[in-house]
Amino acid sequence: MADYGLFLILASLTVLSPGPGVVLTLSNSLRHGWSGALPGIFGIALGAFVVAGLCASSLGLVLATSATAFTLLKYLGALYLLYLGFKMWRSSTFIPVLKATSARPWRRFIEALSIQLLNPKAGFFFLAVFPQFIKPQDDYYSQFFLLVSSYGALVVLVHGGYALMANSARGWLSTNKGARVVGRLSGTTFFCFGVLMASASK
Repeated sequence: MADYGLFLILASLTVLSPGPGVVLTLSNSLRHGWSGALPGIFGIALGAFVVAGLCASSLGLVLATSATAFTLLKYLGALYLLYLGFKMWRSSTFIPVLKATSARPWRRFIEALSIQLLNPKAGFFFLAVFPQFIKPQDDYYSQFFLLVSSYGALVVLVHGGYALMANSARGWLSTNKGARVVGRLSGTTFFCFGVLMASASK
């Protein structure tokens, strides 16, 4: 495969860049601890794998060429981010309230998976980048699997690091002031991402 190292660098920079997935990982870690953030991290990684697979199929081409399909997915994703922002903004006790839901990690998994699947920009990253690193003369599927698996592994590693850093701040969040500040900040961030997604174009 051509320039696999370059792909890893580009993918790492993409995963490191702030986005809804990163904010969700930080939020989950602050609320539930590092291990509690893992279901969401795996949800984001699986979402990336699914999106990449769709982009390798005819559905990816439909999203790339159909303005209607792109717009529909864009607004669904924007509405979901706005909903998450509203929920976080309303939470005045950031950690204590959500400790009661820590027995339901599948919800955090589905939440993270939904964010990734409803973000059309993720699909366009794979459509734009993957062809640059696949040799036409070699087996397509083995190369594709290597790239998407590497991307998913980077998601787990990078988001795991974000979760560890956020977990160190949980002591401050035990106070009412810290809980309100981070709840408002997380909610506002998701609102901004929702507005940006709604106004995005191809």
